[in-house]
Amino acid sequence: MMIGRSKQLFWILPLALAGLVAVLGWWGNGRLRDTIEGELKAQLTATLNANVTALGIWTTNQTRLATSLAEDPTLRKLASDIFQLPPPERRIGQPPAPIPEVQRFNAELRPRLAQLGYETAQLVNTNFMVVASSRPQGVGNLVSDAHTNKFEELFESGEPVIITPFKPDLLTQRRFNRIGTGLLRTNILRRINRPALVNAARARRGDVTLMQVAAPVRDQTNVVGALALIINPDNEFSRILSVARSGDSGETYAFDQTGLMISHSRFDDQLRRLGLLEATNISSALNLRLRDPGGDLTKGFQPATNVETEAKLLTSLVASAVDGEDTVQLEPARDYRGVPVVGASCWLPQFGFGVATQIDADEAYGPLRILQLVFVVLILCLLLCATGLFVFSNLTWRRRLSEAELKLKQLGQYTIEEKIGEGGMGVVYRARHALLRRDTAVKLLLPDRANPASVARFEQEVRLTCQLTHPNTIQVYDYGHTPDGVFYYAMEFLRGLNLHDLVARFGPQPEGRVIHILAQVCDSLAEAHALGLIHRDIKPANAFLCSRGGVPDWVKVLDFGLVQEYRADNPAQKGNPGENVIEGTPWFTPPEAIQSSVQTDPRSDLYSVGVLGYFLLTGQYIFDAETVPEIHEKQLNACPIPPSHRTTNPISPEMERTILRCLEKDVAARPQSAGELKMLLMNSPAAGEWTPEMRVAWWESYGLQPAAVVDETAGTPSTPMNTVSIELASR
Repeated sequence: MMIGRSKQLFWILPLALAGLVAVLGWWGNGRLRDTIEGELKAQLTATLNANVTALGIWTTNQTRLATSLAEDPTLRKLASDIFQLPPPERRIGQPPAPIPEVQRFNAELRPRLAQLGYETAQLVNTNFMVVASSRPQGVGNLVSDAHTNKFEELFESGEPVIITPFKPDLLTQRRFNRIGTGLLRTNILRRINRPALVNAARARRGDVTLMQVAAPVRDQTNVVGALALIINPDNEFSRILSVARSGDSGETYAFDQTGLMISHSRFDDQLRRLGLLEATNISSALNLRLRDPGGDLTKGFQPATNVETEAKLLTSLVASAVDGEDTVQLEPARDYRGVPVVGASCWLPQFGFGVATQIDADEAYGPLRILQLVFVVLILCLLLCATGLFVFSNLTWRRRLSEAELKLKQLGQYTIEEKIGEGGMGVVYRARHALLRRDTAVKLLLPDRANPASVARFEQEVRLTCQLTHPNTIQVYDYGHTPDGVFYYAMEFLRGLNLHDLVARFGPQPEGRVIHILAQVCDSLAEAHALGLIHRDIKPANAFLCSRGGVPDWVKVLDFGLVQEYRADNPAQKGNPGENVIEGTPWFTPPEAIQSSVQTDPRSDLYSVGVLGYFLLTGQYIFDAETVPEIHEKQLNACPIPPSHRTTNPISPEMERTILRCLEKDVAARPQSAGELKMLLMNSPAAGEWTPEMRVAWWESYGLQPAAVVDETAGTPSTPMNTVSIELASR
């Protein structure tokens, strides 16, 4: 009865958790939305204020520069003289006659304009006529009606003014509207193709926008005219508005009282693709009316092509600003592309235009949608988990209970604390010794994985590894059986990283460090070989870097799961009787082990050490291959590319010869012992370059000491080089 209730709780618990997650999701969604809206409001307001402040500073500087030029005594005297001259006569098709006063004025003005960064300046009299210009074009023309009110404001107040961006072709049109009256006007217009000249002016200028800053020119007491400086708004006006943007879709733009954009949009390329801009050389400035298209154009919405299209309302951000209302809009509303956005806007009466900043709602509320998705996924996963537990509880509860009990068992003097790794044969737990109070790695073979062959191999690994005492070899402390017959053994608990992770995270290693590492591997193998043991699985995942006794970059050789006894004086003891398999990691398996495992001897381990050195120096395996048979074929027949050809790191000729000698197909051509290989390594000119100080500095800089990794036999997600066992009879 108790078991039945336990099984029922297994699937009821996820349902209860799903309900709890749903409640927490609803509550968290509301709190997060409030937080995001508060931060979004502050961000939009700050962005808008920053742009408005920047515009204010810029316009103040422009008016100060224009005023300083207009009040310059020399320029002021020359300008007053020009204003007293009769209006210049303008003949169609002929340049204006040179006027000495204008020439002197231009000679004084042009160097100052170049110094201040202006291209053109004009003198405008109180009759709104251009009487002088730093360029000959435009002299004798009247200013555009669109600018007359600004010049009237200047003449009445005596204060400088900013004229918002405009298209120069408007002045061209104005030129023909104001050239004269009566018979003269009629005769001139008969001789002029007005639309053709207007279009020609547009073609010459392209899609150009200009601004003006004008300052009053005074005689002794009265304003007698204005000095107007021509500004290219792309250089500063639009650039100021493009500096402070929110995220990947945020933008800030300016617009006039009719909703016409007077700065550049960051989406000009997209607007051309959507058909909102007619030509490729046309920008959004003074060409785009900020209307709501009625749907998201970026998602294929096609607005109706009828009279109502022209009467569409301005976007909400622009409409609010034009009405004089400063607004922060947190509820998504369509912009001029139809994309839902949030934003802020205001009207600047001192400049005569408005400014809006916005960001796509999808980006603004992205974190909220991610949280909602996470909660939905969690609820679905919990419901799926409840269903799975209900269906499979009768099949899985016994094993789960067995594993739970196993974690709580006392394995001799060791108390199991947590699982830290799991592989094909065993599971590794972190444990503590009851008396010594030290962390220990305990590896055991679970009952459901036990079979005679695996148990025999497990016990052989322990029996043979216990014979090894070298400091560079993983130390086995103890072994035994649990009351249920589960075999286990205890070994030292290491902190650091294996060589595969070292290369994966930090790339190919310098030659001096590689020599330092391989020399320690040779020391470990020298003891094993002297005792008649062949490791047979030397690879980056089975060589571990740690700090032992305050000595950094200490190497520990791990995983003697494939260890094999060998006696040079008794060849019959090579290999296991009847063994007919290839075991090891394909990239590190020597050719003789591929042909027959009974042919291996200590020099086979030295081949694997050479491959390990190749990998550390280059960050690559000795052969490029995809399948195990292809790797084995190259191990048998292909010659590896010299490591110096596969890396930009310097490799000495001595080191390269040593590595390639280890990789010889003929065992007789390799170093004949681990001691000889270490001697060859130490003959390299880089042998002493990896100093103790460099080791300490490297470990301190990367802070790897807290990371804990243990015996790689348990399996490590970071290493893709699995040990394989291939039945030769099946090939």
